[in-house]
Order: sequence, then structure tokens, then C-alpha cells
Amino acid sequence: MGTGRVHGEIAGERLNAQQEVLELVRGLGVPESDYCLNFSIARGLDYYTGTVYETTLDEHPRIGSICSGGRYDDLASHYTRSSLPGVGISIGLTRLFWQLREAGLLDVATSTVQVLVPLVDPDLMTPALELTTTLRRGGINTESVLEGSRLGKQLRYADRAGIRFVAILGPTEVEAGTVTLKDLWRQDQYTVPVAEAVRTLRVELAQPRV
Repeated sequence: MGTGRVHGEIAGERLNAQQEVLELVRGLGVPESDYCLNFSIARGLDYYTGTVYETTLDEHPRIGSICSGGRYDDLASHYTRSSLPGVGISIGLTRLFWQLREAGLLDVATSTVQVLVPLVDPDLMTPALELTTTLRRGGINTESVLEGSRLGKQLRYADRAGIRFVAILGPTEVEAGTVTLKDLWRQDQYTVPVAEAVRTLRVELAQPRV
């Protein structure tokens, strides 16, 4: 039997399998507008042996696949002597979580982080980490950004995460030995000496949210 004939038979079997899947989906009453056959999908893991599938949110297609998987006949043989063919899925919880949060459909507990130290300039990584260490040793729950981006983006992250203060160290602050503390709850900011940062934050954190 030639290689071309073997490949042709395999392709025919796969097409028949796809047709059967589509018939079963229709039998389950799934509207045709909710699914389609896409031969361009290729899952990255080599243990899939049959149909693979990906799902998206109709109203938010930009976040990509959120629940995907496929058919595998031999996966269990890697862990047991039994032959246990099956079908599996994985869910992209991070993508789904953020989309639900942005849509206001999911409540998130207030972060235990009290201060975010953004990375304003990659060259200022060392003083930023030194400030983070100082605040942590002073009993302030502090998170440090290790990969810089626009300051506005880092501020939005802090706001969405429920972090009240952002301790900003730019070139001006580093040269002067100061830090700018931005209170995201009160929409206020002030500059203090680095040596006074812990005491100042303790006083401010003791104040109720208004």
C-alpha cells in the first residue's frame, strides 16, 4: 500500500469523524450560529488524535480562545497501562477573569498590597527595589514592578487592584532623595524624603477611606 493511499485513507477517516461530530452537535440542538468548522486550527500539543476545538466569547473576540481542547486516544498510556481514550478541555482563567471583571460581573476582594512601587525608568531599578525593601521592613505591604511600562498603565493597574498608594521614584526624586506618594483613593499626592516615607504612609494608612 502506497504512502499516498495511506494518507488518503486517514484523511477520509478524519473527515468522516468531523461529519459525525457536526451531526451530533446538531442533534444536541446547538444553533448553527454558535459553531463552525475551521480547518486552520492546529492545537500545539501532539497528543491530540482527533477533533480539536476552541471557544471564544461572542461579544469579546479580541481576547481569543478561552476554553479549548480536543480528542486524544493515547494520552492515558503515558501514565497507566490502560487504554483510556477521551476528550478534554482547558480554560483560560486569566483571560476570562479579567473580562468578567471589566464587564462588572465579578467582584474582587480588596488587595492586601498597600503600596505599589512602579518602575518609571529601567535605569532606576536599583533605587526602586531599595525603596521597596525599606517600606517592607517598615511593615508596609509593598509590591514592586519589575518590568517597566508607561506610568499611566502602572497607575491603572494599582487602581484596579485596589492598591491605595503609589510610591513614585523618578530621576528628580532619586537625585533629591525623595519619593512622591500618590494616594489613589483621595486623588492627592505629595513628595517626602525617602527617610520619612514609612512614617508618612503609616499615618495615611491609618486614615479611613473617604
